Amino acid sequence: MADNIRVLLVDDHQVVRRGLRTFLEIQDDIEVVGEAADGAEGVARAEELKPDVVLMDIKMPGMDGIEALRKLRELANPAKVLIVTSFTEQRTVVPALRAGASGYVYKDVDPEALAGAIRSVHAGHVLLQPEVAGALLSQDDPGSGTGRGSTLTEREREVLGLISDGRSNREIARALVLSEKTVKTHVSNILMKLDLADRTQAALWAVRHGMAG
Repeated sequence: MADNIRVLLVDDHQVVRRGLRTFLEIQDDIEVVGEAADGAEGVARAEELKPDVVLMDIKMPGMDGIEALRKLRELANPAKVLIVTSFTEQRTVVPALRAGASGYVYKDVDPEALAGAIRSVHAGHVLLQPEVAGALLSQDDPGSGTGRGSTLTEREREVLGLISDGRSNREIARALVLSEKTVKTHVSNILMKLDLADRTQAALWAVRHGMAG
């Protein structure tokens, strides 16, 4: 189906990939379009297949998941990256989010929750658990970028607040009675004015500077 969410699995363990594929293939709206066993192969496959969502392991031989994520961003690959990891240390998850991941789940996640996470990041949500958000914020200079907030218009502040709530562009458009195209323009302007790379950073910036919804 044309509306299926196209997913690429990137993990160095074949058993993990097989398990993920087995579950995801029974979902009516999710299609596994390919697999990769390391970061370099994952980047190549993502460029070839143009998936909507990449499920990316962090720890892999050769190019790891974080470096692969950075490479995808350098290539301007539009795929949303959902980190799937067995590592609970913030030192592994935080760099992935800083590199542009849309969120993360653990490998022991409930299957239905995994499917929900895929749908969520595909819709434009940012999956950021409180303890990791705290770790990201604690690494920032509280005053960093404060002045740039004054360049935002009132409408951009409204959009930023909704981004911090994890709203997708479609949901923001409905809430503010705007077109999705207009919302995308506002989001682009916000990122440019605040010198941020993505929605995750925008959400964190909003929380840090008291502009969260």
